[in-house]
Amino acid sequence: MSMSSMLLFFLAQSKSFFLSIITVFLNIQISFKSNYIFSPFLWCCLIASISTFYLKKCSKKVYLVDFACYKPLPSCICAKEMFIEKSKLVGSFRDESINFQSKILDRSGFGDKTYVPEDSLRIPPRICTSEARRETESVIFGVVDELLLKTKMKVEDIDILITNCCIFNPSPSLSTVVVNHYKLEDQVLCYNLSGMGCSAGLVAVDLAKQLLMVHQNSYALVVSTEILNSGWYSGNNRSMLVTNCLFRVGGAAILLSNISSDSRRSKYDLKHTGSQDNCYNSVLQKEDETDKIRGIALSNDLMSSAGLALKENITTLGKYVLPLLEQLKFATSFVVKKYINKNMKVYTPDFKLCFEHFCIHTGGKAVQDEMQKVLGLSDWQIEPSRMTLYRFGNTSSSSVWYALAYCEAKGRIRKGDRIWQVAFGSGFKCNTTVWCALRNVDPIKDINPWSDEVHEFPVDD
Repeated sequence: MSMSSMLLFFLAQSKSFFLSIITVFLNIQISFKSNYIFSPFLWCCLIASISTFYLKKCSKKVYLVDFACYKPLPSCICAKEMFIEKSKLVGSFRDESINFQSKILDRSGFGDKTYVPEDSLRIPPRICTSEARRETESVIFGVVDELLLKTKMKVEDIDILITNCCIFNPSPSLSTVVVNHYKLEDQVLCYNLSGMGCSAGLVAVDLAKQLLMVHQNSYALVVSTEILNSGWYSGNNRSMLVTNCLFRVGGAAILLSNISSDSRRSKYDLKHTGSQDNCYNSVLQKEDETDKIRGIALSNDLMSSAGLALKENITTLGKYVLPLLEQLKFATSFVVKKYINKNMKVYTPDFKLCFEHFCIHTGGKAVQDEMQKVLGLSDWQIEPSRMTLYRFGNTSSSSVWYALAYCEAKGRIRKGDRIWQVAFGSGFKCNTTVWCALRNVDPIKDINPWSDEVHEFPVDD
């Protein structure tokens, strides 16, 4: 490559910065024009400066090397009818509570192959710390082992570890459990996120991103799960019974890197993350009023909270991803509503212009219906989330990864495609992450939990 070609290449990366450097060096060269020895020396310095700047800029990128989703044993499969029959045998649920749970499952969008912990299938269920730990180890070790196998990573190369689980928070923490089991290095940075609900997986990715911006040439392992044993509710408060019906076993492990050379083997490039908090009491862990049994209550305002949080998140994210015309339409309608006509509906940007794939949290069929309506998504675009809900249920913070795995198993991910992950959680939180595919994902080579049965989908839920 000639010197002029190299300059054009670097100029394309940051025109104003490089033009300033070139101007300075040209002025210096002119001042020393009588001494030609300075010319090659100065040009070498210029190229070295530009190269250093470019490499530093590239090193700030965060790559998703690969991820894995947990698939429990067939013995953990629990059909909807089986779930109701087991609930009847528990003995603590009144008839009206059984009928209520049956109605919730009928409307849930679930199929008959979702997974529950083995201890939950016993009569009575064994709800205790030892069983919760057993479920934890099965999910976390299972999914991390699979990720290490897929990426051919050595555990000693992991520099940052982040685990997230909303309800089960033992001592030592889940991150320490992982460190102890895999004998990670003493200097590994460990973080354990709790109480953030279904959006915690994307919160963990954002935390990993922030840490990778500081710690160069590092790998970050993110493990997202929810332990159902510790969240089981045995009372009769309807708002708390919903969580028994909707949540299912699942987990995901994600390997992130800021090493430039990893761009060649990574699947995705992290582009943007965003978050928005409001509606504090929409998801609340508390004791019920009658029996003082602890559970997680979902308020009637949950759907409106989700819609409001999404709209505010869109406001933040839109300026980074939306075409200029869509931004102008949104800004104009916002100004008109605030200052001229309060009854006017704020324009919802067309995010289909920005993303090829949508991985929306599988909170429930009603949540997905609302998101499809708000975002104007086609049945094909909402399909990954609907089929994830049907096949695996609501796996909490890991659900958006099962949806992405569905897209991969279907052979939909092509180089340059943009993926939008959207998750909702307690707080009330809406968190989003934007990825760009660095290569085509081959469904034959990239095996995931969908691979052996994806030909059966989509189904009519």
